[in-house]
Amino acid sequence: MSTPFPSDLEIAQAAEIQPISDIAAEAGISEARLEPYGKNVAKVLLDETTTAENALKKGSKYIVVTAVTPTPLGEGKTATAVSLAQGMGKTGRKAMLTLRQPSMGPTFGIKGGAAGGGYSQIIPMQKLNLHLTGDFHAVTAAHNLLAAMIDNHLHHGNELNIDTRSISWRRVLDVNDRALRNVVIGLGERMDGVPRQTGFDITSASEIMVILSLATSFDDLRERLGRIVIGYNHDGDAVTAKDLKADGSLAVILADAVNPNLLQTLEHTPALIHAGPFGNIATGNSSIVADYVGLEHADYVITEAGFGADMGAERFFNVKCRVSGLRPDAAVLVVTVRSLKSHSGLFKIVPGKPLPEDMLKESPADVEAGAANLLKHIEIVRNFGVQPVVAINAFPTDFESEHQKIREIAEAAGARVAIHRGVAEGGAGATDLADAVAAACDDHSELVYTYEDSDSLETKLEKVATKVYGADGIEVAPAAKKQLAQFEQLGYGNLPVVIAKTHLSISSDASLKGAPTDWALPVREVRLAAGAGYVYAICGTMRTMPGLAKSPAAERIGFDEKGTMVGLS
Repeated sequence: MSTPFPSDLEIAQAAEIQPISDIAAEAGISEARLEPYGKNVAKVLLDETTTAENALKKGSKYIVVTAVTPTPLGEGKTATAVSLAQGMGKTGRKAMLTLRQPSMGPTFGIKGGAAGGGYSQIIPMQKLNLHLTGDFHAVTAAHNLLAAMIDNHLHHGNELNIDTRSISWRRVLDVNDRALRNVVIGLGERMDGVPRQTGFDITSASEIMVILSLATSFDDLRERLGRIVIGYNHDGDAVTAKDLKADGSLAVILADAVNPNLLQTLEHTPALIHAGPFGNIATGNSSIVADYVGLEHADYVITEAGFGADMGAERFFNVKCRVSGLRPDAAVLVVTVRSLKSHSGLFKIVPGKPLPEDMLKESPADVEAGAANLLKHIEIVRNFGVQPVVAINAFPTDFESEHQKIREIAEAAGARVAIHRGVAEGGAGATDLADAVAAACDDHSELVYTYEDSDSLETKLEKVATKVYGADGIEVAPAAKKQLAQFEQLGYGNLPVVIAKTHLSISSDASLKGAPTDWALPVREVRLAAGAGYVYAICGTMRTMPGLAKSPAAERIGFDEKGTMVGLS
């Protein structure tokens, strides 16, 4: 009888964790830049060396991990990123990870944490998924302080003549709570404020979280905070956080949060965990300053972009790299047997429920039926001028014939391919992937943006829709056209764009699998994130405050009779 594979939490709890000071010393991070949070976590303090110029000086390789269009269960990008970093170590290469911090909403919901999986995890797992060093709480506090100052300004006479109907700054909380999506505030007596309708988003959807991820220094963070537009006055002019005299206080709250957090993998590879912007409506990438620190100290820096190459990777290339001045050397494209079977259109995957029985049967034909999605994502990466490496994340339920089919499809498209078993075997299961990625990094790559800064906002949206998603064009609603014209008139036309759409399809319709054609992207609303530095288009129904499922993970997380944490996944 085979021994059951231990849970992620059991593996993490049994791990031997090295003192974080030893991890820092091995990486070459000086003790003067280290601010310990206990034995196993520390902040790396930014200093005058934390710049793009210094990061590029060493000539380190910069790798982004992305994926095909994911199933609702995810395809293991974080596990692959950790596997690759550990595989680099097994092959004698010095690597460092730069990853987003998980939100507690999904941790207590369906998805669980985001520490990786099996023997390819970030540890300590509990700290990573629960609070860590308090950065999320700092973002929450800063965001809600600005909200409070807006309502306080209205209460005391509205000197800035703010049109209350235009206020877009809501409140945030790092839990899933659908009851707070839409609320009325200011009820009660006159001294309780001005009544108006607003709502709550999850903290990872806060513009301040994106600002934290895109700031290139603390001074840049302060300036971006001042540029936040909270609404407009009755003359149509933007009202900013600086106008409300809130920018200084916001910066004070975030003074510690701006520094990346240093942790380690199960095999003691250093990992910088920092920022956690939402993947649907924001950039879905970790921080620029963490990448700067990583490139300063490692030969290979591996970062991860949320969801598929059409989502997080597109924003990584078009937004994050524009700001950071960094250029990636390779892109890892994670694919699973179940993802391609899902894109065959033959099966339906439901979050929280087991995979369909027929989906677990050996069938290279079902894999091939969903191949269009993989081929489209290879094309997306290539169009950015970056070399793709297809990483087949192997599951125990897979068959070798199915892996071989994926290899044939990807190699026929000219991509490098490697199977990794890092979840089951750690770095030893990812040495082939490490070699393939290192080889790809030695190829010449030249980052190509999808659009120019000088393009109009509507042109930028159209170029992403047609060049990246494969749409025939865009259909802009009259209200959205008016908003685009307003942003151009206010001087924001040079900003990059983000498209908020479903992550479950390359198109804007979650039900369309594979690589949809003959469709147009519907742009129903456009919003401004002036502090973060982009304009984002709403193309579908976006939930910025998730709800809890009927049986959320929160029901199973706790402590056993021995005082050991259980249920965290």
